[in-house]
Amino acid sequence: MMVSGPPSTAEGPLRRYGIIAWSILGICGAAFVIVLLLGLFRLVVIPFVIALFPAALIAPLSERLKRRGWHPALVASVLVVGFVVGTIALIGTLGWLVAGELGDLGDALGDAYDEVAVWIEDRTDLSVPPGEELLDQVQDWAGFEGTDGRFGKMATTALEVLTGVFLAIVTLFFFLKDGERIVAFALELTPERHRDDVAEIGRRVWTTIAGYFRGQILVAAVDAVLIGLGLLALGVPLVLPLSILIFIGGLFPIVGAFTAGALAVLVALGEGGAGLALTVLALNIVVQQAEGNILEPLIVGRATRVHPLAILLALTAGGVTLGVLGAFIAVPLLASAVRVVGYLRERVKVESADEVPADVEAEDVIGGG
Repeated sequence: MMVSGPPSTAEGPLRRYGIIAWSILGICGAAFVIVLLLGLFRLVVIPFVIALFPAALIAPLSERLKRRGWHPALVASVLVVGFVVGTIALIGTLGWLVAGELGDLGDALGDAYDEVAVWIEDRTDLSVPPGEELLDQVQDWAGFEGTDGRFGKMATTALEVLTGVFLAIVTLFFFLKDGERIVAFALELTPERHRDDVAEIGRRVWTTIAGYFRGQILVAAVDAVLIGLGLLALGVPLVLPLSILIFIGGLFPIVGAFTAGALAVLVALGEGGAGLALTVLALNIVVQQAEGNILEPLIVGRATRVHPLAILLALTAGGVTLGVLGAFIAVPLLASAVRVVGYLRERVKVESADEVPADVEAEDVIGGG
């Protein structure tokens, strides 16, 4: 009878690395399935997630009104109607202010494109296609070639948008009306020994989303005002539409701010040449650096800060999966996931410390460890 000896010194690390490798594969597989499901049910997922953002902003006012004796349904109705009317009024006002300048903005970007094309062709052997041809190629690539295809896609997109907006409004109403009941229902479905953890995770996610959304709006507004004032002082035309684009771009960290700033540089290039364009570029860099190193840590807070590489990957994944709205919600969801992982790591450390046998602790003390 042969007795197997103790495992070799290489078997322990090899087995540990194998477990880690299989765990990583399992996590990647689960993530792929989740992303696939999100893409399949995006018409339901997007409104649900989008409704979280205004709900997180309005919830404190909702709770205050409920404590004063307002009926929950009345509170939710008043706040949702006010939010929808305010949003429509804001979009309509901005559209009315900018509509008259959109044609000039397109002309300015076209002039800038032509100047860049001439500069490239004069210094290289490359041939840059005319702006009109490039625009046609983009439309063909997007699938809008032909009248039938264009109107068919527009009709489908319009129907999806209207359905999503309706679902988001209804979801927002129930978030504000029955928020506590929804949380209680979710906790009832959770095993009793995990309820405290689920409640704490939910609280951290809710706080992260609310803090991120409030902070990012304020940071984007500050960026738009500072860069807009700089453009006005430099004599760059189309300050209002550019400032609005900078504000919207500020809601998409890194990528959005870079794109909006690039548009401002192109307009300056078409209006005043390379010197003005370089000045506007310097203005954007200074404001963006001030935002990243001063404004964002103070306004958004360290709890929602994520490494820039992770932000870029999240924006890309969100954009590929759910389009522009996916890119919009990707970063706050990533920040929430980071906080959830941080909490779980804290719990594992606490449980590991509690499970250390008393004789091991005494041995560590005696041994000076």
